[in-house]
Amino acid sequence: MKYRTLGKDLKVSAVGLGCMGMSHAYGAPADKKEMTELLAKAVDMGYTFFDTAEVYGTADNPHDNEELVGKALKPYRDKVVIATKFGIHFDMESDEIKHPLAPDSRPEVIRKSVDESLKRLQTDHIDLYYQHRYDPKVQIEEVAGVMSELIQEGKITHWGLSEATEETIRRANAVCPLTAIQNRYSMMARHYEPLFPVLEELGIGFVAFSPMANGFLTGKYDKNSKFDAKLDYRSAMPQFRAEAMEKNQNLLELLQNTAKEKDAMPAQISMAWMICKKPWIVPIPGTRKLKRLEENAGAADIELTPEEVKTLDDALNHMEMSEVFGGTRVVE
Repeated sequence: MKYRTLGKDLKVSAVGLGCMGMSHAYGAPADKKEMTELLAKAVDMGYTFFDTAEVYGTADNPHDNEELVGKALKPYRDKVVIATKFGIHFDMESDEIKHPLAPDSRPEVIRKSVDESLKRLQTDHIDLYYQHRYDPKVQIEEVAGVMSELIQEGKITHWGLSEATEETIRRANAVCPLTAIQNRYSMMARHYEPLFPVLEELGIGFVAFSPMANGFLTGKYDKNSKFDAKLDYRSAMPQFRAEAMEKNQNLLELLQNTAKEKDAMPAQISMAWMICKKPWIVPIPGTRKLKRLEENAGAADIELTPEEVKTLDDALNHMEMSEVFGGTRVVE
């Protein structure tokens, strides 16, 4: 495994592990024993960057994922970087497969959240603490002020924003320097690329969630793929519809052809493409399978030249593709 630095000094594996899908959004929660073993194997492989959030769970246990991650990584705590998030709650009563979310970043809510996350994660500090979504009711400067206090208190060591825009990033960073922005980014979702010069200017890292478009770019799905309509967000994602498979065929062929040239897998190319763009971009794919965990780690070893990255970008710029899952409805 190779390593990168987010912000000034947060060293992480060049590919991280998004843990959400072990508990939330991709069907019923996985077996705890199996996931605990998988997390241990990830550490053995050199993964040091693990991502969770206080809301990744189920109606029965809204905090399932933090509890899993905290218990599984406790024996390796001095070797790993744990990132978690505050500032939203899901409307679990909704009939929508993608439960609407409500932002809430009031200072008293943040303080309650950090203390509870510390307990669930079985640690005395959080390495990277993200505001999960911007809260229009709370000035970002006020949130950044709370982060500064939490850093001084030793409860967190770095902080970041998720799904953030340039204005919010600049305002937050002026109060308390940011270490990372975690936004959706993949070959199918490139709308945050205009942020890259801003992040470079400010010395902030970019953590890419859904780097394989929720698994679509693995090329392992077809028009007959089925997903649980009640528990699996993919059942409502446009890229997995039967008609999208035809529309995205050129994209999948581009990945497959590049993979053959590099003796790699399509999923690895989809991540190597972003890893090779900037030294401060880190994808955090999720998985429940050992084979995928190994495959994802290998993406960091694939070298794409600037010319090869540009060739891929040019192809993507002129390629028809379907819509991709763009987030969850926000309610006030």
